Amino acid sequence: MFATYLIGLREGLEATLVVSILVAFLVKSQRRDRLPQVWAGVGLAVALSVLFGWLIEYTSTSLLARSEDRELFEAITSVAAVVFVTWMIFWMRRAARSIAGELRGKLTEALAVGSLAVAGMAFLAVIREGLETALIFYSAAQGAAGDSGPLLALIGGIVTAVVLGVLLYASALRINLSKFFTWTGALLILVAAGILKYGVHDFQEAGVLPGLNDLAFDITGTLDPSTWYAALLAGMFNVTPAPTVLETIAWVGYAVPVLLLFLRPARRKPAPTAATTGTDTGTERGADTDTGTEAEAATTPQRA
Repeated sequence: MFATYLIGLREGLEATLVVSILVAFLVKSQRRDRLPQVWAGVGLAVALSVLFGWLIEYTSTSLLARSEDRELFEAITSVAAVVFVTWMIFWMRRAARSIAGELRGKLTEALAVGSLAVAGMAFLAVIREGLETALIFYSAAQGAAGDSGPLLALIGGIVTAVVLGVLLYASALRINLSKFFTWTGALLILVAAGILKYGVHDFQEAGVLPGLNDLAFDITGTLDPSTWYAALLAGMFNVTPAPTVLETIAWVGYAVPVLLLFLRPARRKPAPTAATTGTDTGTERGADTDTGTEAEAATTPQRA
């Protein structure tokens, strides 16, 4: 369940920060009259995300009668979820420092157009996170079919994210968002590796890939599936005591290179000239020390 809690926390905080940036910009710009349109767009995005999640579940359980079809559907959604997770964590790593400015620019353009444009801009800013959350949650929770635990964990993660977002907006909490997204991103890569492993197993059960009975190893005697720690590893990262050869290749082949790429130090910008050292670098250094991203500073409304 920790994996689904992490998904809710990570995606929920991203969406909460986006909404906070939009609200803070309207408050600073003395355009509180446009706040209802922002909340309308956010509400529609949340509703469609829930509908999308229900549609995926309904398709799997009600529309696909043959077990082979269900296995194939689950395998395809697992691969799609891994693609979304990978894209999301690398996009957030690259765009964290510019996201606030981009959102402010888009919202300024929307304000010039009208109410529908403001609502549409808020909708588009949130719907991506919502659709990603629904797809990733469905794939991560496949091992707990019929159990409400993963859903409750996801809701708990989202609620935690909303609370953190509100505290950040109210300046009651300061966290280094850069480190937060780095650590959660690394954990999500391991979760995605487990989802990919699960997808490969589904492809094997559907008959698309061979080797369903070719085990890479069997450590059931050491890692008893009935123990709590085995259940924890299986639930978080889909680490099982008797995986197939293809499952193991998929897990290691994804987790190792993607982790190395994600955790490698970011390329530093060229050192500023002597004429600007006393001004620009001091500002950037202060921003890095305070929050780690531009997004946190943008969520704090100006005080009178």
